[in-house]
Amino acid sequence: MNTQETIAAIATGGSNSGIGIIRISGEEAVAVADRIYRSPKRKCLKEVESHTVHYGYIMEKDEILDEVLVLVMRGPSTYTGEDTVEIDCHGGMLVMERILRAVIRNGARLARPGEFSKRAFLNGKMDLSKAEAVMDLIQAKNEYALKSSVSQLRGALYDKITGARQEILHEIAFIEAALDDPEHISLDHYPEKLGAKLRKLEEDLIKLKDSFQNGRMIREGIRTVIVGKPNAGKSSLLNLLLGEERAIVTDVAGTTRDILEENMNLSGISLNIVDTAGIRTTEDQVEKIGVSKARAYARDADLIIYVVDSSTSLDESDEEIIELIRERKALVLLNKTDLDAVTTEEELEKRVGHLIIPISAKEKTGVENLEKALKDMFFHGEVSFNDQVYITNVRHQRAVEEALDSLKLVEQSVRDQMPEDFYSIDLRNACDALGAITGDTVGEDLVNEIFSKFCMGK
Repeated sequence: MNTQETIAAIATGGSNSGIGIIRISGEEAVAVADRIYRSPKRKCLKEVESHTVHYGYIMEKDEILDEVLVLVMRGPSTYTGEDTVEIDCHGGMLVMERILRAVIRNGARLARPGEFSKRAFLNGKMDLSKAEAVMDLIQAKNEYALKSSVSQLRGALYDKITGARQEILHEIAFIEAALDDPEHISLDHYPEKLGAKLRKLEEDLIKLKDSFQNGRMIREGIRTVIVGKPNAGKSSLLNLLLGEERAIVTDVAGTTRDILEENMNLSGISLNIVDTAGIRTTEDQVEKIGVSKARAYARDADLIIYVVDSSTSLDESDEEIIELIRERKALVLLNKTDLDAVTTEEELEKRVGHLIIPISAKEKTGVENLEKALKDMFFHGEVSFNDQVYITNVRHQRAVEEALDSLKLVEQSVRDQMPEDFYSIDLRNACDALGAITGDTVGEDLVNEIFSKFCMGK
């Protein structure tokens, strides 16, 4: 990438936003803006101080395109590390597009997706984990995801990974120095000392690796599947949670035959929620497919919500579902508490090893207890943004796993009493794997792939 080129893009805005921003970055950013900017005070942008705001007009030939504020920021104290100009204009798309075309005609080109953040990475303004946190911040669906991405943007993951790499590099340097100068640097008892250090390092990395499940749910939402017998109230529950009539509800058992997926936010928690066909033995071929899908989705779920009809007795279908949720994260909702109870809370407690929450989807009661149970189950006392670092990216998880595998090979070499120079090979591999998270050891192809997923304005 030629970071000397001047690039521009619409950073934000729209027909109803009121304000839009055209961002220009690069060596000629100020000069490009100067060609189309006119000030009532006849001020030239090349002469103004950095990080100042100026009022004026964007013009092309003798036509005023818009009345604007122009922010001039000179590198390296900018997002990209380069000279940057932001034109704050009115937010109509037509106005913004005309200004953008004028910018491009006067020396800039349209930025590629993620190019501003990519330049920031290439210019040393942020590491790769912080750059990826920018996209997570933009796409955050709940307060937990927002806090997690801000934590990474502030360098929490970077500090953790860099600290681990420095420890590994110290050991590599010591081994190589000792091999080069055995008269002054002794390796006596070093394998035992190295083994102890590796075990502590592995503990930290295992904790980081294991944080991925919570981190993924923070970022993407909890994969939630609603199961139950036909007519237990699964679709009614979905409609209640969504606050709209999304699923068809009738008194006919087996109305839901296919999978219905929705994303929702419940008290700050993102749920990717799936309503499934009622689980029962049936001869209907279409319903059979729906029941098979329900079982498959339940097996892959982070959370299973089992809806029980309190006005009917438990039967073989319930027994199958109870077995399905055994040893799984699940909540049992005893629905239709507005009707006379046939299946009681006490009876259910004897059959299932999960929290039971009485609700009435029809009367819209009990949802607040479901919200509290979700927070307690997934995040209460577990998610802390003070010192806990969460991996939310599968790329990061794989890199940590690779590092752990390499460190285990070093431990094996220590146990096998291999020569010390064997340790360095696997220690370097571990260091390189962790470096892929921060961008210290990644190739150009991976960098391009990561930033291609960013939006145009970033």
